Amino acid sequence: MADVLPYKPRAGEIPTDPGVYRFRDAEGRVLYVGKAKNLRQRLSNYFAPLRTLHERTRRMVTTAASVEWTVVATDVDSLQLEYMWIKEFDPPFNVRYKDDKSYPFMAITLADEAPRVIVTRNRRIPGARYFGPYPKVWAVHDTIDLMIKAFPIRTCSDASYRRAMQTGRPCFPGQIGKCGGPCSMTCTIEEHRAMVDDFIAFMAGGDERFTRDLTKRMRAASAAMDYEAAAKYRDKLASLEAVLGKSALVLPADEDADLFGLAEDELAAAVHHFVIRGGRVRGVRSLTLDKELDISGGELVDQVLQRVYGDSSDIPRRVLVPVLPDGAHELEQWLCERRGRKVSIAVAQRGQRADLMRTATLNAQQALLRHKTRRTSDYVARTQALTDLQEALGMSEAPLRIECYDISHLSGTNVVASMVVFEDGLPRKDQYRSFNIAETTDDTDSMYQVLMRRLARVDAATQGAEEASGDVAGDEPVAQRRRFAYNPQLLLVDGGQPQVNAAARALRDSGRTDIALAGIAKRLEELWLPGDDFPVILPRTSEALYLVQRLRDEAHRFAITHQRRRRRRDITTVLSEIPGLGEARIKALLRHFGSVTALRAASSEEIRQVKGIGPALAEGIREHLSGGRADPSR
Repeated sequence: MADVLPYKPRAGEIPTDPGVYRFRDAEGRVLYVGKAKNLRQRLSNYFAPLRTLHERTRRMVTTAASVEWTVVATDVDSLQLEYMWIKEFDPPFNVRYKDDKSYPFMAITLADEAPRVIVTRNRRIPGARYFGPYPKVWAVHDTIDLMIKAFPIRTCSDASYRRAMQTGRPCFPGQIGKCGGPCSMTCTIEEHRAMVDDFIAFMAGGDERFTRDLTKRMRAASAAMDYEAAAKYRDKLASLEAVLGKSALVLPADEDADLFGLAEDELAAAVHHFVIRGGRVRGVRSLTLDKELDISGGELVDQVLQRVYGDSSDIPRRVLVPVLPDGAHELEQWLCERRGRKVSIAVAQRGQRADLMRTATLNAQQALLRHKTRRTSDYVARTQALTDLQEALGMSEAPLRIECYDISHLSGTNVVASMVVFEDGLPRKDQYRSFNIAETTDDTDSMYQVLMRRLARVDAATQGAEEASGDVAGDEPVAQRRRFAYNPQLLLVDGGQPQVNAAARALRDSGRTDIALAGIAKRLEELWLPGDDFPVILPRTSEALYLVQRLRDEAHRFAITHQRRRRRRDITTVLSEIPGLGEARIKALLRHFGSVTALRAASSEEIRQVKGIGPALAEGIREHLSGGRADPSR
């Protein structure tokens, strides 16, 4: 592969102005759209030597056959043009959104003569005002049922409305008290429009005014002994309070904001969006997206805000994000133009906003985990993943059983290893194994030791399976021989060439030639094979990529969990040797200091702050942890 792209523009040909650029393939299809404050500076990054580019960027620029750009007057203009072109061309290397189409909205059809409130997933109703999205359909229906008790606006279909207006007979929902539009013959079009305005104002956050007004009317009617009117006001107030009770006050009552939590890995990202109006969460939605290129968190935020507000007029005065994008000022200007009033973009750093950001981030992490789990649990995707992996590694058959290994340690101490097992593309947690490693020089030595211990069981596993079927007799219990139930077709190790070479040496020393081996490099697309100078590159669209990622993440998680458990057990054992320390005091010490390192560094005075620890015991703990164990005289 040539290190210089044939379509690279000549020096000085690219302007230094702000603008938008497009990469196209040989057929003219737009592959990628991007914006830049300085076109020459940004595009020079794409035309760096190919060996220095990230794999996904290298794939994009080598797929492309040309690049073109459009100069604009301002940075805000470049943002608007980028958004328009992404919508028009849907470039495959831009962020690929998987918007949750299942999320329902509450919509008020303001373009109608008598607007009605409906539950819909269609965001393109002309003139409609939207609220939400809501996590479940029943949540929208519950809210509407409560709201129309206080603001009885139209709920019937357009056909029912027209028929009622022509015949002079109330629509059926109006007859049973479920529709308060003019078709129910209870109000005029003008009176109904006023109720619609109040409905929207309440949903947009003006709840204090309405609850205060209804309370005042209820008390006035009660004082005038008009108890029937007072009861109606009481019921309306109860309905509004029920709506408010469904969404807790998370920010100050006058706060209108959208808050975005973000979670990402090498391949995908998830965004959790809280819609906050009047200090209350009025809607929530999750977006998942595939990252075609290696982009930063700020760039992701930029793309998400364009996506969310590109077709929306419901823009609050404050947008809270986990990290500011580079073009935050231009984004603010763009949002201000769309809203018609000032909009600020800020990072939630402290107080209630920071607490809510942590909640949104946790939800985003859960959404990302669900996205990856669903992808790997789909039968068609799993089958394709195993086929892709077989082809990429040149195996004779699909790897129905894959074992993945990871080494974990704390500054060279407490070295442990994990083995996770996937069969038919799904985890077999009952066959996960963890290993304690007593002495080791480095990760490669640890990997060799672990695989030698595992491979020593390969023949025993085969023998155990045969014994279970009655083919082989033996004195060793079958359960013990079947500790590792089946032999793997593929071993994956977390690491590059050094770890793969150590694993290959273990296979060679064990006499195993029937098990394939590969290493997962830091760049997830790269798989290293024994003896190869160059890695195998998994295509970005390959299902095998997600399977490998899941295996690596599971092995890493399992290793870290085992190491933490072992460290906790070790320090508990050490502390239990100190006279006067029982189980309750040990737990109190670890809870107070949070880590062994902090406890070792603590002075006697700091240790005495823990409830139940006196001066003599504190001094004994300090001496024991600072080296007393190595001194036999203590």
